[in-house]
Amino acid sequence: MSAETGTSLTLDLKDEAATRALGQALAARLRIGDLILLRGDLGAGKTALARALVQAHLAAHGIEEDVPSPTFTLVQTYESPDLLIAHVDLYRIGDASELRELGLAEIADEGAVLVEWPERAEAEIRRLSPDSLDISLSLMPEGLRRARLEGRGSWAARLEGLSL
Repeated sequence: MSAETGTSLTLDLKDEAATRALGQALAARLRIGDLILLRGDLGAGKTALARALVQAHLAAHGIEEDVPSPTFTLVQTYESPDLLIAHVDLYRIGDASELRELGLAEIADEGAVLVEWPERAEAEIRRLSPDSLDISLSLMPEGLRRARLEGRGSWAARLEGLSL
């Protein structure tokens, strides 16, 4: 696809190390204003990928921090000298109107937002940024995971050349 309409890429992740490697590769491309949408069934690796991405970004700045799942808190934030990252889990929200209370628009203005279960409030989440990366994770036979990445806005160009 062209950079205007988006770029897609499919990667097979053979194990947890490959999932971490993808998170590390994406962390190196992360910028202010980014929106990363993580989709997939329970156990597909959304949190593992988000954790690897956040930890890799922080480690690049000499910061070591535990990155728990935001399932119950809904939002966890992490700050480095150059970027605020919000890790969001929408699995438990009841209504898209609850998003206003989370302050995601403000975070998107000064940082990056990673969202698990974005389909729970798709229209509202999409408004946060035109620079989005959709990642759909699927469980495959023999423990393999497949990651389908679709970049929009500036993510279309940043996906080019991505490999593990």
